[in-house]
Amino acid sequence: MTLTTPTPAPAPAGSASAPPGRPPARKPRHPYRAALGTARGRTGLVLVGLVVAAGLLAPLLAGHGPTDQSALSLAGPGTPGHPLGTDDLGRDLLARLLYGIRADLGIIAVAVPLGAALGCLAALLAAVHPAADTLVQRAFDLVLAFPGLILALAVTAVLGPGPLPVILVIALAEIPAFGRLLRTGILVQREREYVTAARVGGTAPGRILTRHILPNAADPLVVQIAVSLTVAVFIEGAMSFLGVGVRPPQPTLGAVLSQSMPYLAQAPHFAAGPLITVTVLVLGLSLIAEALNRETRR
Repeated sequence: MTLTTPTPAPAPAGSASAPPGRPPARKPRHPYRAALGTARGRTGLVLVGLVVAAGLLAPLLAGHGPTDQSALSLAGPGTPGHPLGTDDLGRDLLARLLYGIRADLGIIAVAVPLGAALGCLAALLAAVHPAADTLVQRAFDLVLAFPGLILALAVTAVLGPGPLPVILVIALAEIPAFGRLLRTGILVQREREYVTAARVGGTAPGRILTRHILPNAADPLVVQIAVSLTVAVFIEGAMSFLGVGVRPPQPTLGAVLSQSMPYLAQAPHFAAGPLITVTVLVLGLSLIAEALNRETRR
């Protein structure tokens, strides 16, 4: 009589390589999702989300227009109809704060992607030829030679105050950051073995750049976007504070803060709203940038 050994049942998909007695290994999460799932990432998302929601819902949350005036000058918080009080012209501070957030978000949402796109295009141009690389690097040096305030004053002197100069100043300030970051990533990835193998295999240089080098060199750009958003908040606030940004009476966070300076002793609540909002927004963006940076470096 012949004894036969029973054939084991096939293992379920995804668990064939798992040792006996251990659960199958989970598929690793994407680094960006993992970063935003950390305590820092979640906290940053909540803080930024609150500010963004307040700006987007400004027409629904504000009980008054941002330029509507009343007879109540410098009314304190809790005044009927004015939860945060009024400014020196009797305008509702809650409305000006919410619409100021809305204006700032609109400027930043245009300026940072514009600076990132121009910086990345310059880096790609520098990757094509050594002569183009030298030209692009000197252009970056020229932009970085001007302090941010001098650059803002120069652009405003040509175009006058308004949203457009603020957008241009932020974009110009961000071009070297994105351009040099991507250029460095391209130079590093060019020396990798997989790029050498692709060249030996006859892959066209353009395909190597777009399909192999760029996807691996672009990770630091995500972190830079979060950092650049933080810088853009400060640039817009500084330009509006100095009176070379958005023209009054249209509110921005920097403009409301600048207007409150003469009344700090008399009405400290005047400056509290924009200060707290800028702090929350910058803190949230900084936490997101730190979480992304930690996760992508692993």
